[in-house]
Amino acid sequence: MKDFEPIIYDFPDRKDIVIYPISDVHIGAEEMMLKVWNDFKKKLLSEPNSYITIGGDMMNNGIKSSVTNVYAETMRPREQKKWLVEQLEDVKHKILCVVPGNHENRNDREVDNNPLYDVCCKLDIEDKFKENAAFVIMRFGNIEGNGENNPSYTMCVLHGSGGGIYTGAAVNRNERFGYTMDNLDVLVVGHNHKPTVSKPQKIFIDARNKKVSFKPFTVVSSTSWLSYGGYALRKQLLPASHSLQEIQLKGKRKEVRVLF
Repeated sequence: MKDFEPIIYDFPDRKDIVIYPISDVHIGAEEMMLKVWNDFKKKLLSEPNSYITIGGDMMNNGIKSSVTNVYAETMRPREQKKWLVEQLEDVKHKILCVVPGNHENRNDREVDNNPLYDVCCKLDIEDKFKENAAFVIMRFGNIEGNGENNPSYTMCVLHGSGGGIYTGAAVNRNERFGYTMDNLDVLVVGHNHKPTVSKPQKIFIDARNKKVSFKPFTVVSSTSWLSYGGYALRKQLLPASHSLQEIQLKGKRKEVRVLF
């Protein structure tokens, strides 16, 4: 569960893979897009080389101290856990990592019990759970080799934090955090419900080879699974569309693509 112990995966066949960043499903909220979720599950099951990251707020987890109207929840918190276990049981082998969001962390703060960790324990994937951020390393081909024929990718997944009603504020905050990590390929952040992709880069000074180059990284702000209304409308938050991103990692040469 230690944040800075990376989760490592090997793909020796070097086939391209697709990663869908999943967060902010908010199971239990009236606005949760159940049909869209069900359609996605079918798609995920039909794709042998597709995987998901889980970035928190999977459950709305309305409790007394939250801003959520607990009387309008479609499921009790315990029912949300049970439903999520049932939904993830047949795709648990596709889950690369799990990080909780502020909705699950309410329980941590009050009673030292995180419902998303409970889900992972029930699925027997608690080794994929990280409390704050997950660092994932994906290695293709011969893991003893290096270079273009044996690409490896690094990814950081976290829920994110902070307010700001404008998309630009979220993009700036996420990119700024990405600059703190050397050799980062993909940063995945949830929380703001605004699906975006940006591609900043860092200046890399190579003293050994006496040259200066550039290291780009991709920042993905994952989509939410809520239709507009309820709390967002009451708080005058801007509507955000649901637009599921598809992170493509090439297995035979290093290349990151993101499709909407």
